[in-house]
Amino acid sequence: MAENESVSTSLIDLAELPPSGLIAIDATIDGENTSIIIHRDGEKFSAWLNICPHAGRRLDYVPGKFLIDQGLLVCAAHGANFRLADGECVAGPCRGEHLTSVPIVRRGEKIFLP
Repeated sequence: MAENESVSTSLIDLAELPPSGLIAIDATIDGENTSIIIHRDGEKFSAWLNICPHAGRRLDYVPGKFLIDQGLLVCAAHGANFRLADGECVAGPCRGEHLTSVPIVRRGEKIFLP
């Protein structure tokens, strides 16, 4: 491996993440530029592709802006409702399906793709 090659990619500093809520980040996954959602709940972090399983559209209504209703992420296109704890669709056209999880890790004060 070359000196400047890394086995992981830094996505964001913790200071840039709200203590609770969602943020959209552009990242390269499997050679493709894609949008991912990072959810922070205190010291717990989850990430998913910013794609609704119902129709393959982005979940945000404008880049980086999400609809949250009663603690659920709402797809701006068709109204599917996703639990932030696990990405499961609990209401709407794709009930029972899940957002596609993206593995992330925290190292120090940064979030990385492994």
